[in-house]
Amino acid sequence: QLVESGGGLVQPGGSLRLSCTASGDTLRYYGIGWFRQAPGKEREGVSCISSIDGSSRPNYAESVKGRFTISRDNAKNTVYLQMNSLKPEDTAVYSCAADPAVRGMCNMNSRSYDYWGQGTQVTVSS
Repeated sequence: QLVESGGGLVQPGGSLRLSCTASGDTLRYYGIGWFRQAPGKEREGVSCISSIDGSSRPNYAESVKGRFTISRDNAKNTVYLQMNSLKPEDTAVYSCAADPAVRGMCNMNSRSYDYWGQGTQVTVSS
């Protein structure tokens, strides 16, 4: 089971750090993706990181490159999404998901991911 935390209300230009943890499974062996869905819009991939067997390579959507950073803390069995320079258009429910396949580069196709968290709300507003 995946559990996200760290969402909230932040002003434009601010920062948040989202966390994705799991009980019972070791996240290092899974590719982990962050996805978001805003009201009335389709789910979109934001960032992902391949499993430890795939060298934990990160990947980012163009809309967040240079602003978001994905990372792993294997000792804490947690994947983070550091979000800086937030914009109102980043407002959405953010979910993490796990891909059990070993891939050299993770992808942000939601159909690759078998396990999903419930999501955490991120609101960027003044």
